[in-house]
Amino acid sequence: MDAIETGYEAKFDFPARQAPPTLRYLFASAPRSGSTYVSHLLWRTGCLGAPLEYLNFEPTGPYGFASDSPARQMALWRNALVRRTSPNGVFGLKAFPVQMEGLHGSNPALLGEVMRAMIAGRGRAKIVRLRRRDRTAHAISYARAALSGIWRSEQEVGGRPEPDYSQNAIIHSGRFLDQQERSWDAMFRDLDLEPFEIWYEDVLADPAGVMDAVAAYLGVTLDPAAVVDIPHIERQSQRGAVAWREAHLKS
Repeated sequence: MDAIETGYEAKFDFPARQAPPTLRYLFASAPRSGSTYVSHLLWRTGCLGAPLEYLNFEPTGPYGFASDSPARQMALWRNALVRRTSPNGVFGLKAFPVQMEGLHGSNPALLGEVMRAMIAGRGRAKIVRLRRRDRTAHAISYARAALSGIWRSEQEVGGRPEPDYSQNAIIHSGRFLDQQERSWDAMFRDLDLEPFEIWYEDVLADPAGVMDAVAAYLGVTLDPAAVVDIPHIERQSQRGAVAWREAHLKS
């Protein structure tokens, strides 16, 4: 991933903001739901923050260099609030339950600060939840990525071999993804929050329409002049996924 522009690089920062964000929202999803693609669509508007994974401290993640340093993790989070808030005052955080669960054990102080910043209470907290209707495709996507180590289209260059079909991998991936969705369900139920749900399949069919719907939910006016130039996210090749689905239907 070292040669790939992921969007976390400093050159993609918004101008540093002196005041706190005026509007914060949580972009809640599960791995392999198309969230990287959708987060960049939101970001590209220039009006909906830059909702990336600012809590991803996995060793292979964007902030893996801070995986063993709670203090550095806190500094990165606070820097994101300053430099990843769009000029109109909007800040977005993309997160998976597994990331928040990890912070619960490794950096509870940061998790508490994040929760206070993003979940301000019913009627004020803004949650955009991305889901995927095709659960089989979702499980296959996660299984293939986990086995191959290929998570982005840029990594497909060089002809990495397609992982061997694995029914067990699909089953275990489906269970993991179901658990992630249940974790969000439980959190929103416990906090009495009702997220605004969008679906990956709908984004593929009408990306501009979904961006308009998200902006309306957040109460933000999209300004065409505010569009920013950021890394373009290509959809990964579907050839292997189609082959896996055919094998899955036969099993």
